[in-house]
Amino acid sequence: MLDHVIKGAAVVDGTGAPAYTADVGIRDGRVAVIGEVTQEARTSEDATGLILTPGFVDPHTHYDAQLFWDPYATPSLNHGVTTVVGGNCGFTLAPLHPDRPEDADYTRRMMSKVEGMALVALEEGAPWSWHSFGEYLDALEGRIAVNAGFMVGHCALRRYVMGPQAIGGQPTGEQLAAMTGLLREAMDAGAWGLSTTQSTSHSDGDGKPVASRHAGPAELLALSRAVGEHEGTQIEAIVAGCLDQFSDAEIDLFVEMSAAAGRPLNWNVLTIDAAVPERVPRQLLASERARKAGGRVVALTMPILTPMNMSLGTFCALNLIPGWGPILGLPVPERIEKLRDPDVRDGMLRRAQSKEAGVFRRLANFGRYVIGDTYSEANAGLTGRVVEDIAEERGQEPFACLVEICANDELRTVLWPMPPDNDPASWALRAETWQHEDVLLGGSDAGAHLDRMCGAPYTTRFLGDCLRGRKLAGLEQAVKMLTDDPARLFGLRERGRVREGWHADLVLFDPERIDAGPATLVHDLPGDSPRLDSRALGVRAVWVNGVEAIRDDVVTGAVPGRVLRSGQDTETVSTR
Repeated sequence: MLDHVIKGAAVVDGTGAPAYTADVGIRDGRVAVIGEVTQEARTSEDATGLILTPGFVDPHTHYDAQLFWDPYATPSLNHGVTTVVGGNCGFTLAPLHPDRPEDADYTRRMMSKVEGMALVALEEGAPWSWHSFGEYLDALEGRIAVNAGFMVGHCALRRYVMGPQAIGGQPTGEQLAAMTGLLREAMDAGAWGLSTTQSTSHSDGDGKPVASRHAGPAELLALSRAVGEHEGTQIEAIVAGCLDQFSDAEIDLFVEMSAAAGRPLNWNVLTIDAAVPERVPRQLLASERARKAGGRVVALTMPILTPMNMSLGTFCALNLIPGWGPILGLPVPERIEKLRDPDVRDGMLRRAQSKEAGVFRRLANFGRYVIGDTYSEANAGLTGRVVEDIAEERGQEPFACLVEICANDELRTVLWPMPPDNDPASWALRAETWQHEDVLLGGSDAGAHLDRMCGAPYTTRFLGDCLRGRKLAGLEQAVKMLTDDPARLFGLRERGRVREGWHADLVLFDPERIDAGPATLVHDLPGDSPRLDSRALGVRAVWVNGVEAIRDDVVTGAVPGRVLRSGQDTETVSTR
């Protein structure tokens, strides 16, 4: 007897093949039969007019902590994501040294700063009962609703072996051997490989460069070689040039790391903007060179524009503009005084519009900011208005106008910059770039920067755009890019396609309605901390390992997800 039958759906199987109408029967967590199902089933449903696809795979999330208080990985699961990849950017919650309990506090403060996670949620929402990476994975086993695989973070490896000297220090030969041994131990327990960062935008809770930023090429290559010794592993890496354009040294590093491991290396995020036409070919030069050297470098890019709010009062991307950090780091009264100084503002604008600002130049058109939440009587009625319109009414320069609005709220005002690359030429360039063999859709950062952005709904928003909007990709190709393509990159065993005998990770949706609702602020994290959430529209149901986990955008309470472990649940994707 079958557990459930989905009758008469248009099956888009993930391979890119044309859709076809069929019944799909599920038994024991697998797709048991595809075709005309005549067997008895415990339950069934009519899916006429609906589309059935494999579950979506999000290749870049930070659900490492959230899964403990939210086993459903919301809102990703609502939007059809059945497998998430965590442990990215060099940051993981394990391993933790058993003789240094203070390392857990350091890790929480680092994650709060660098990934925008509420500190109280990290403190109260996770048990922090592990030391080894395997113990961390075991703590999640059997209690999550999505499938989840994790890289092991370079920062955690360094901190475990070197203690506080991980910041600023270089490992001895003995310490490097201990680090590679610790990485091997984590991969033996199921880690998917190594993640690391050298990005200048990544600082810890003390404002210092995170541990992996102090690593030299020899250390990174030693760890990469260790990755290549284990089955089903990968590398994920971030460097400063990911934000704009790679230096020659960064391209060399990526190529050498991937070739040393004989494994794919993925990075994020490739920003595609027709106003900067040289960026895409420069960034993909790393991929071209890697293939010649026996490696593979894959760029993640988002198929939607994900709004991210800004603030002059709390740490955000504005702090990363050259020269802005010291000013925005001052106590609020001093900060307001500085920001009201025309000479200071002129200097800030020059730095924001300079070449050294790189991709942060996108944030420098302050007239094109939309005012979000406000908190003072002086700002009543400004929510939803564009700064340049307000500035024109007041006879002010836009940045000066924005500063005054924020000062009225003691800098608590929420600001939403309009994306500068929402133009036909940029969308055409995206559609072209998506076809590159070393470009993968993803980079949502789901689980991070919770009150600033909501990237998790990229799956449903992209499908809605393909079906009823710009139509930059056909449905079958769009589904393949969200399912089989990431599954094959990570070597997921028997996932990513609707195929008999494969795991029944499935999404059933209405093609006339599939989309994502607007991001709204909710207070549902531990400690009543805020985050942005987004409703899934048109998603009838989501199954994880054959068990219904979502029905009409509501979690069912089931936790059928699995911790996916390298070697066991992933196979090697060799670059040689």
